[in-house]
Amino acid sequence: MRLRPSSFPRSLLVGALALTSVLSGAPVVHAAPVVTGCLDTGVTGTVEEQRLGRGIAGGPSVPAEILRRTGFDKQVELFGRLLCRMPSREAAKLLIRAQGEALWRTAVHRAQHPVSGADALPATDDRGLYWARISMALTVRQWQPRFTVGTAERAELIRSLEYASRGITSTRFSPDVRKILVTGFDPFTLDADIRIGNPSGANALTLDGQRWTVNGKTYEIQAVVFPVRYTDFDQNMVEDALAPHYGGGPQHADLVMTASQGRVGIFDLEVFNGRRRSTSSIGDNNNLWGGGTTAAPVVSPSMPAGPEWITASLPMARMAQADVTPFRTRVNTSVLEIPAGQTAPVRQPLGPTEGSIASEGAGGGYLSNEVAYRNTLQRDLKDPSMPAGHLHVPVLSFDAANKTTITDPTYEANREAIIRGAHAVLRQAL
Repeated sequence: MRLRPSSFPRSLLVGALALTSVLSGAPVVHAAPVVTGCLDTGVTGTVEEQRLGRGIAGGPSVPAEILRRTGFDKQVELFGRLLCRMPSREAAKLLIRAQGEALWRTAVHRAQHPVSGADALPATDDRGLYWARISMALTVRQWQPRFTVGTAERAELIRSLEYASRGITSTRFSPDVRKILVTGFDPFTLDADIRIGNPSGANALTLDGQRWTVNGKTYEIQAVVFPVRYTDFDQNMVEDALAPHYGGGPQHADLVMTASQGRVGIFDLEVFNGRRRSTSSIGDNNNLWGGGTTAAPVVSPSMPAGPEWITASLPMARMAQADVTPFRTRVNTSVLEIPAGQTAPVRQPLGPTEGSIASEGAGGGYLSNEVAYRNTLQRDLKDPSMPAGHLHVPVLSFDAANKTTITDPTYEANREAIIRGAHAVLRQAL
């Protein structure tokens, strides 16, 4: 049922105006403390959501500090207040998608404009978006409205929030430009260090909506950020995000580059993408494992039919010439395979051999490799001539002496250098 404008609660209009002021860069009037009357805090969140209260050595919540210092705490509070006032399922559905898209737009705006405030985190810090999304998902999970919401219906509302706040529902290109789609990932390995960000996600935020003129041609860039969760991949989030930009039509892209955080000190252009999962040393952000090992890799249950190996088609030799100081670039062809007729994995530095089973693509056996494979499989199925491939950006590190604070000059300089290098690599592809 379509919600009539006349039945739209005044509180939603107030909320929309508040969000508009955020997006325009105008000062925001701070609202009253969050209303928690409709939230059942006894409802346990996911493993990922349970980290919201985590500090270092028993200290205050790191996510809460990140939210405060990026300003996203106000958006989380606004979302909770508005959700508590929803009069119907239809109103709630509209609100959740609208607030998810507003969160994405706010994060993009923040990443691309100067920020102010004595202790504000830098514009390109991606962690505020991540923890705001997690907070809002927990709010939907704990929400107890005046009407009944079933388990499946609640899950669909959270899914709507996820898609909207990751840029998936708003990835629309303008006409008469060349179209570039870039992706990134959320922070991960948060049990090892709750402070961690992901420079591939930060890079995506700095690129979304940008227009570049290269060699007299105008390019528009759209971006999305994927979760580090096997479940979302098994539910075809990657295909939902990327497939509309293959196969012709007004939203058909001219280049699709997925990206993730990879190895220390290097930008890796990954040549060969493997079909299977094999990482057993690290779980996803809900501490779930993909189910495979290097000796017995597995295929996602939702993976479309395709070959064991797929080759990237980005202009990698040219991209590898980008100036990424203080890092370096590499065209990476190394894979781990189980050769035909054998059972033990073997490292092949120059790529897979005929008939082998994919244990690790050039990008590994985790979700980085899987997003690369799913992307290039869509290319093969819908537009074999499309330039498509995967970039691993360097690891983002804190100063070695910093074990407690959420940022430091080394961390911030590293992130800026990685973003600068990622932009340079992408420009070389155009």
